[in-house]
Amino acid sequence: MKDQSQKSSSPAGSAYPLLSQIKGASDLRKLSSVQLESLAEEIRQRLINVTSVNGGHLGPNLGVVELSIALHLVFDTPADQFVFDTSHQGYVHKLLTGRNGPDFEGIRSSKGLSGFLARDESEHDAFGAGHAGTALSAALGMATARDVLKSKDHVVAVCGDASFTCGITMEALNNVAASTQRLIIVLNDNEWSIAKNVGAISKYLNELITNPIYNRLHHDVGTLLKSVPGGDQLVKLGKTAEKGWKSMVLPSSLFEKYGVRYLGPIDGHDLPLVRRYLEFAKESDEPVIVHVVTKKGKGYKPAIDHPERFHGTSPFAIPSGLPSKKTKTPPPAYQDVFGKAMVRFAKANPKIVGITGAMPSGTGLIHLSDEVPEQFYDVGIAEEHAVLFAAGMATRGLRPVCGIYSTFLQRAFDQIIHDVCLQKLPVVFCMDRAGLSPNDGPTHHGLFDIAYLRMVPNLIFMQPSNEDELVDMMQTAFSQNLPAFIRYPRGSGVGVEMKTDPQALPIGKAEVVKNGSELVIWALGPMVQDALQLAQTLEAEDGVKVGVVNARFIKPLDRSLLLEQADTATLLVTMEDGVLSGGFGSLVAETLVDNGLATPLHRIGWPDEFVSHGDSVAELRSRHGLSPDDMLRGIRSKLKTLHA
Repeated sequence: MKDQSQKSSSPAGSAYPLLSQIKGASDLRKLSSVQLESLAEEIRQRLINVTSVNGGHLGPNLGVVELSIALHLVFDTPADQFVFDTSHQGYVHKLLTGRNGPDFEGIRSSKGLSGFLARDESEHDAFGAGHAGTALSAALGMATARDVLKSKDHVVAVCGDASFTCGITMEALNNVAASTQRLIIVLNDNEWSIAKNVGAISKYLNELITNPIYNRLHHDVGTLLKSVPGGDQLVKLGKTAEKGWKSMVLPSSLFEKYGVRYLGPIDGHDLPLVRRYLEFAKESDEPVIVHVVTKKGKGYKPAIDHPERFHGTSPFAIPSGLPSKKTKTPPPAYQDVFGKAMVRFAKANPKIVGITGAMPSGTGLIHLSDEVPEQFYDVGIAEEHAVLFAAGMATRGLRPVCGIYSTFLQRAFDQIIHDVCLQKLPVVFCMDRAGLSPNDGPTHHGLFDIAYLRMVPNLIFMQPSNEDELVDMMQTAFSQNLPAFIRYPRGSGVGVEMKTDPQALPIGKAEVVKNGSELVIWALGPMVQDALQLAQTLEAEDGVKVGVVNARFIKPLDRSLLLEQADTATLLVTMEDGVLSGGFGSLVAETLVDNGLATPLHRIGWPDEFVSHGDSVAELRSRHGLSPDDMLRGIRSKLKTLHA
């Protein structure tokens, strides 16, 4: 396989003569073995060219090129159904199912395809996903339904090795043999999730890969059996003899103990070999797992050298792999402010520990891992365990901090209620990506945490308006003996000067950042800056006296200040980077009603729908009526109605 680093983009038709002909599996099967190898190289170049412009999940897709081709050679979608775990490795599948056009050129942008699989995008996407660990359960459900309906199609779950650290995958594995006799599981083993995989499962898979006895038994069991007395007869007995012979030489694999036949490990980049194994699995009358070993980033040296950065990359220059956009240095990102603050807090207090679920870089906890590794824990993609693990630590006097994206913390909702908040355990949750993750779309937007957390008793819930306030809120959390949640957006802060000595905030006290009594805006987080701009425009152009409040606390809400202002204001406005249904505005409305106040309220936030992917936060806000002009029109319309 040639390295693609030195190639540059060119028109799709001329640059990809074979790929441009592929509309489905029937076109693939017309190609010779040599042409298939050339096709794999074209696909890699296509992936590199497109992601260099748009960014995207390059490393995972480069690693599954041969595997994806083999799947489409052996099976027929959409009749046969593929379920890709997480599905960030689904770009090749898209290219092979008629989506290699302008929409692919714009993947992850407003005018292009989703960066994940989505049922509403194509009939070939049997199941959508953006979170890890879902494939095996979903595929097992589909296979069981197929059996009930007496259909003959095949269901294939394509699972990364990291997904086997997810409890839900192990729950599904426990039920496979009891639920169906026909299910194909492809274990795509590249030793990485986003970061390097950790834990016993990763170690076990590595032992399978490196065990020469196990490899020989799987790759050439027939030859081995023939070399012993009576072996010819054993070969004739087929797979039963193979299982028995292997169990005499070494223990059966973990998967076989679950009633799933294990095949492999095999080279996932050897296309003919992968194809043969999939053909065998297709004819099997029992659940089968095919263990393929792949290289994340294969074919592009920068992606091989930097697998974590190229898991989900921003636009880059193809020859070097370095970021292609040179701009002035932005303010520090919230994730780095959090991560560096964790280092300072941890060094000052050995009881403070950081916990992440396979996201040390994305959350910023990589700083803690590098500088105070004895106070850092990466539990793999296992958010439920991360929260319970933290709860256990808290019972012994440690001060655990879970750095988990808002959208991923949804997976541990029961643990938050049942194990942390019910027992008033002082776990701190720092929730990155609260708000939009624009290119990733609905599976990654953190729009629901206000609604799903504000109803839970015994917790403190905060959102900073800038990066300095984030560190103050961390100090606030450590000063309390209750569960504390801090939500903050993806990307850069606002560029304020950072204090060297963070200050704990008075619990449940908002900050008045601008006085005004006629119209008062209560804003959360990054919306405070939007509120100040709206206030300036309304005062200059409409003559309205506008007050702005940085709410800071979602729970406990500063009720005394809210009621005091509501008693005199003509209109209250709430602004939040979350869904309106059950969100901060709903909390304010409930407070007004509970206290017998009929002050008019205008709520600004995200509508009751899943927000798609797009180019930027600004573009998605415009699409959903949240641009500055849209917000201004909404407030003016409300004021006009009140003054009519």
